[in-house]
Amino acid sequence: MPQTIDLSTRYLGLALKNPLVPSSSPLMREIGNLRQMEDAGAGAVVLHSLFEEQINAEWQRLDHFLTRGTNSYGEALSYFPNAPEYRSRPDDYLEHLRKARRALSIPVIASLNGVSSGGWVTYARDMEQAGADALEINLYFLPTDPDLSGGAVEDMYAELVAQVTRTVKIPVAVKLSPFFSSLPNLARRLTRVGARGLVLFNRFYQPDLDVEKLEVVPRLVLSDSDELRLPLRWIAILYGRVTADLALTTGVRTAEDVLKGLMAGASVTMLASELLRQGIPRLDEILSDLERWMIEHEYESVNQMLGSMSQIKCAAPAAFERANYMRVLSSYKPEEHFA
Repeated sequence: MPQTIDLSTRYLGLALKNPLVPSSSPLMREIGNLRQMEDAGAGAVVLHSLFEEQINAEWQRLDHFLTRGTNSYGEALSYFPNAPEYRSRPDDYLEHLRKARRALSIPVIASLNGVSSGGWVTYARDMEQAGADALEINLYFLPTDPDLSGGAVEDMYAELVAQVTRTVKIPVAVKLSPFFSSLPNLARRLTRVGARGLVLFNRFYQPDLDVEKLEVVPRLVLSDSDELRLPLRWIAILYGRVTADLALTTGVRTAEDVLKGLMAGASVTMLASELLRQGIPRLDEILSDLERWMIEHEYESVNQMLGSMSQIKCAAPAAFERANYMRVLSSYKPEEHFA
């Protein structure tokens, strides 16, 4: 009889049929794409983000119409836009979330992108009511003020996460950047204020300079497997040291990348760039390769390999730390690279 492989995993308390989760990207804006992802085998989906700037725009627009002409007569009511005109991007997002929840049988994770509380708490509650199975807070903040300390930034993150987790009953994951002086400490702090999951890492899009036009130019570069090593290292370090589930994102392109993430300790591996490159059917190919590898290497389940190569279970835990730095440098042989 053919061997039965159990690909199931748990993430944020949700039962997933496998650890492949398409993450936030332009593909998530179309219900047809979401259905295709489910058909191709996705364990869950993370919708595209509702940005803080969109929330602020609605609040400012509402304030404008509520305060304009308050001392005037009844004709001031004509200042209010009609219903179709006033349909905001946040409202569109919530409607898309409702449609996605009705269309799919797999978990649907909503996404908020920003760094201040603002309207987040309100929209987190709205997303919960719209049917989201979980919420991912994408903290995208680049400190540029030299008077703003690292401790103050971490306080801001912790307070925001605490506000949201106090407001909603659905599980909340936090998507972080790697740019913290003590990531393990921050990770533990966020779990203590209610984060059920940590997504590593947020990938900042770096600007470029056009030296001819003297302009700052945005550059969108899709991720590659070489970028896997940074989140892989930190997931391996955090596994077993924080109570939150860990999700690996950035650089997942192949079944081997998925295996590395699972063995490091990630409950799920998220991918977007590979689907943008190769198309949604690529999910099915990766799943088939994953199952084939597990059969060949006599693994019966994802749970069997989860965290098996994390730092706390690794025979050489120093490989994840500074001790391995000198070893890598000393092993470099220029002649091998220029032969």
